[in-house]
Amino acid sequence: MKTSLHFQDADTFYEQLLDAHTDLSPEESQLLNARLILLLANQVGDARVLAECIEAAKTIPK
Repeated sequence: MKTSLHFQDADTFYEQLLDAHTDLSPEESQLLNARLILLLANQVGDARVLAECIEAAKTIPK
């Protein structure tokens, strides 16, 4: 699992993500996030890596 910054252009991705949520209701925003997570998980494809990512995400401070 990669934990160091691995983006080619993190700022552009962040802007695209924010733009995708523009004008969505909270419920629509949650559905967009869920669909995006599933699409990205499919790209990763490795169950072990995905499990490690879930655990890592749970430990990131709020």
